[in-house]
Amino acid sequence: MHTLLRKLVAPCLLAGSLLLSAQPAQAQNAADSSHAPASASSTQDPAQALNGLSKQLDGLKTTFNSKSIDNKSLNDLHDQAGAVQQQSDQLVQTLTPELESLQTRLGVLGQAPGPGAPPETPAVSQQRRQLERGKTKLDGQIKQAQLLSQDAAKLATQIVDAHNEQIQAQLGSRADSPLGLAFWRELKNAFPDDIARVGHVKELLLEDAGIAWQPENRLALLLCLISALLLIVPGRALAERAALAITSRYMPDGHLRRSAMTAVFTLTVTLSIGLAALLVYQGFNWNDTLSEEVETFALALVRSVFFSAFVAGLGRALLSVRHPSWRLPALSKFMARSLRWFPWLLGAAFLLLGFLVRLNALAGASLAATVGMHAFLALLITGLAGAALTRVKRARNTQRQQGEKPPQHALWVGMLFGLAMLGVVVAWLAVLTGYVALGFFISWQMLWIGMIVASLYVLSHLQRDLLHTLLNPHGRSGQRLQSTFSIQPNTLEQGSTVLSAITQILLLLVAVGVLLVPFGGGPQDIFAHIGNVFSSLKVGQLTIKPGAIFSALLVFALGLVAVRIVRRWLAEQLLPKTSLDIGMQNSLVTLLNYVAVVIVVALALRTADVSLESLTWIASALSVGIGFGLQAIVQNFISGLILLAERPVKVGDWVSMPGVEGDIRRINVRATEIQLSDRSTMIVPNSQFITQNLRNVTHGNALGRVKLSLPMPLDTDAAKVREIMLEALHANEATLDTPAPAVTLDDVTPTAMTFSGVAYVRSPREASAVKSALFFDILARLAKAQLPLSTPQSMIVRNLGPLGEDSPAAPGQ
Repeated sequence: MHTLLRKLVAPCLLAGSLLLSAQPAQAQNAADSSHAPASASSTQDPAQALNGLSKQLDGLKTTFNSKSIDNKSLNDLHDQAGAVQQQSDQLVQTLTPELESLQTRLGVLGQAPGPGAPPETPAVSQQRRQLERGKTKLDGQIKQAQLLSQDAAKLATQIVDAHNEQIQAQLGSRADSPLGLAFWRELKNAFPDDIARVGHVKELLLEDAGIAWQPENRLALLLCLISALLLIVPGRALAERAALAITSRYMPDGHLRRSAMTAVFTLTVTLSIGLAALLVYQGFNWNDTLSEEVETFALALVRSVFFSAFVAGLGRALLSVRHPSWRLPALSKFMARSLRWFPWLLGAAFLLLGFLVRLNALAGASLAATVGMHAFLALLITGLAGAALTRVKRARNTQRQQGEKPPQHALWVGMLFGLAMLGVVVAWLAVLTGYVALGFFISWQMLWIGMIVASLYVLSHLQRDLLHTLLNPHGRSGQRLQSTFSIQPNTLEQGSTVLSAITQILLLLVAVGVLLVPFGGGPQDIFAHIGNVFSSLKVGQLTIKPGAIFSALLVFALGLVAVRIVRRWLAEQLLPKTSLDIGMQNSLVTLLNYVAVVIVVALALRTADVSLESLTWIASALSVGIGFGLQAIVQNFISGLILLAERPVKVGDWVSMPGVEGDIRRINVRATEIQLSDRSTMIVPNSQFITQNLRNVTHGNALGRVKLSLPMPLDTDAAKVREIMLEALHANEATLDTPAPAVTLDDVTPTAMTFSGVAYVRSPREASAVKSALFFDILARLAKAQLPLSTPQSMIVRNLGPLGEDSPAAPGQ
């Protein structure tokens, strides 16, 4: 009974490893391991190991150079060449310490005595000769192992190139169109032989199934089948209910709950159906009853079930028809319901694909049957994808007709939608015109890419929500981190943003790597044969290569998109959470943008195989015109870099130049934008900030100075006026205590005496408003104290007429 329990638990422990093997090519790992070369152990003679590796590598080269070799054989050769390279590197690592030990011992013995020196003992001479012979032997073996490693790596590269060429040749090969009679005639002629082959496979399966139904294996088979059935029907539902209950009770409400439930729903479907298939396999192969061919077929089918369940579970979790509040993407209820069956249909289509492909491989089906199967599967998969896309478009149109606004999607969603529609059209045209391999390839890649993009979408939301919840300053974990490690809240926010960005980049890199796995290389491989056509086309010293140009354009476009994303992330997420002022933030973003764009341009040129030497003939022809035409532009550009580096002015400063005074709003590559007092914008070249006198009013957080002048009559109580002015200066909330306000008697004239009050505010921008408020306050205080301001004296001139004798002012009167 204990043995039975161990065997029932073993499949569950193996489930994680089976989930990692999604590629069909890994079905032959067990068979390949039996043919793998033995590793060169430290106890084996290095000379014999090197001899064996050399013979094995020669055999691989002979097999590779043979004309009749298919993709599967190429994969096997690639694995064996990698094994030879790995063992050669291990020999180098093993022999290198021995060589260093011999060199150390020779160093201890020293140099052999020269002529005229006392001779050394025969034992020392013999030991030196033995050490030198051993050193020479080890040095030769290490060099031989290094050469073998290099040859194996070179052979592996050649095998990859040959594999890519075979894939491209297969994609470009044309068969009879399904619309023609020749296609169906070949199927009809090959049908009897294919039926016979399938019958042979059926006999093999029934024979192994009969062995599994023997009395000694029947109980285990029945237990496994019942367990598989219970795992699919009630097990998945119970697991989802338990996950809902645990999440609703213990997980905080927010975005993390939605993304976590999406991942849980995906795993419940994947593990329940996949483990059920694994249990069925264990039931039929309980006592290793399956033959080698059937066992390989069954294991490959189990992996297909895991992958199909993952596709169905992921789509079901993203749609979340029964629980709209848990739905992660922005989909309407009507749209989710219209697509509810498509994840299961796509999963079933992939399961059918895996089953038919492996059945054809096991039965050895004819070429006509293989082509027909590929055509059927390509049309089925792309047909389902096209129907789903059509339903999405129809659902959005229905919402608009009903007066509802469909949810807005990101730009990449629309691009992916358009590419999917284009893939459906191209795949159908390829199949109907006879390019069945190309149509099948496109249909498989659409399913594979859709699964990777959907997985990346879920994982991106999950990691971002998880980090935001764990490092939220107002959350339980964030407060615990603050109290335990004395971390500031803004530090937690910055850490959450940075870790989320790093994790997102890692996920993107993994997704891109996984996406390129089915292609067998990068995008440049697809356009390699086009570049060969134009390999002799040169313009001066510049060689035109369409593949390299496409790669360069792709690198340039992706680089600019990455620079834009990073710049927006810095400007909107990371830097606002720091203590840097807005000017420093703008300077950092601008400088990093310049550096990043230069790096992207350099990478694009490097990808296009364009060097500066190739452009020298263009530069020499246009050097004069470029020198005069770009002189001012280069001057302003360098001046802009100096402004950003030295920061004599920054965004937000109040500057004054001859004829210009205002606030700096933006520092561009060529010029700086200054907003004047009337809200207009003045564009000033950057060179003027370097070559002309400039007054920066707010440089270095300068204080604002408020100065008041009040003329008072001569008979005014000066001490009282001074007291009133000081009280008003101190009472204003905008004035600073340090430097302290001061009131002085500036001037005394025959008609008045002038009092001056000086106070400081936090910024020069506040000086005008504070000065006005102080005037109002002081005038009110003076009026209350009945202390009037002095009024200017007026002179009245009156005309009294000429002075006569009767005049009172006449002399002598």
